[in-house]
Amino acid sequence: MTLNNFTIREIKPKDNPKIAKAIREVLIEFGVPKVGTAYADKILDTLFEAYNVENAIYYVVEKNNEILGGAGIKQLDNYTGKVCELQKMYFLPAARGIGLGSKMMQICLQKAKDFGFEKCYLETLPYMDEARKLYRKVGFKDLDKPMGDTGHYSCNLWMLKDL
Repeated sequence: MTLNNFTIREIKPKDNPKIAKAIREVLIEFGVPKVGTAYADKILDTLFEAYNVENAIYYVVEKNNEILGGAGIKQLDNYTGKVCELQKMYFLPAARGIGLGSKMMQICLQKAKDFGFEKCYLETLPYMDEARKLYRKVGFKDLDKPMGDTGHYSCNLWMLKDL
């Protein structure tokens, strides 16, 4: 899928270092704690392998062979039921404000439905205002407490959407 010369495609093994670098840059830009967030995830440097399992997928946003962001869908960790988690949805500034977030959300949520998930969960932070606006726009609702156990204890806002 192409939008304004940006391509959204499934992650490849060679993308691992580029997407890890992009995600860490975004987290640093927003002053996100390095512990208890995606920054410290053990899988961040091996996203291709982490999502190369049943009912999981990770997409990257690419332009001119540069990875500018991504997002994935995977079973919610430590939770029983047909609930997936929207994971590691981050975009560098060059990929923001042009509709890529909405398009990525649409692609991920459709894939979650295709996988048979009934709900989609996500975790975020209070200062990710634009992201939260997008999540609410597509139907995510705020929760009072987390679901499952993602290990992201520094993320203190939780949302859920019926698929």
